[in-house]
Amino acid sequence: MLSERFNQALVYAAQLHANQKRKGSDVPYVAHLLGVASIALEYGAGEDEAIAALLHDAIEDQGGPATREEIRRRFGDTVTAIVDGCTDAETIPKPPWRQRKEAYIAHIANASGQVRLVSAADKLHNSRSLLKDYRLIGDALWDRFSGGKEGTLWYYRSLVTAFRQHGTTPLIEDLDRTVTELETLAINQPEMNLALLPKSY
Repeated sequence: MLSERFNQALVYAAQLHANQKRKGSDVPYVAHLLGVASIALEYGAGEDEAIAALLHDAIEDQGGPATREEIRRRFGDTVTAIVDGCTDAETIPKPPWRQRKEAYIAHIANASGQVRLVSAADKLHNSRSLLKDYRLIGDALWDRFSGGKEGTLWYYRSLVTAFRQHGTTPLIEDLDRTVTELETLAINQPEMNLALLPKSY
C-alpha cells in the first residue's frame, strides 16, 4: 500500500506544476502526472517509483538543481535518482531538440529498471494523448512539437527500440501498440514525407 510519503508527493507535484498546462491545450499539467503515476502503478511500480512518476518532470520544468535537492530532502536518494534518470534537460535554454532526444534515447538504453519503468509510463501516457488529439485535430497536432511529425514519430519509435534492449514487458508492449497505431494513422496522411524519416526509423 502507498504511505503518507505518496500523499505528500502528490501535493508537492500539484503545487510545483500548478500554473502549467499540457502543450497546446488547457488541460492542467497535473493530469499528466497523475496519468503517469497511474500507469506506473498498474505495471508494478513500488512507492519510490510512483513518487518519481509524479515528480518526473519537476527538475526539468520547475527549478532545476534547487528542485532536485528539495526532492532529495523530502523523498530521498532513490526517488531523486529516478527523477534524474527521466530528466531530458535542466539547463535554460535547453539544448537543440534533436540533440536532446538522441541523448535521452541513448541514456534510456542503459538506464536502471526503475528509470525505464517510469520513463515508459511517461511515454505511454504521452503517446495515448498524441493518439487522442490526432484523432481530433489531425496533422495540426504536429505544430505543437519541435520535431514536427517526422521527428516525433522517430522519437517514439526509437524509444520503443531502446526500451526493448533489456527485453520486453507488458508495459513496453502497450507502448509499442500505441505508437504503432499513431504511426499507422499519421503515415497514411498525404502530408507525410517518408523520405525525411531517419534511417533508424
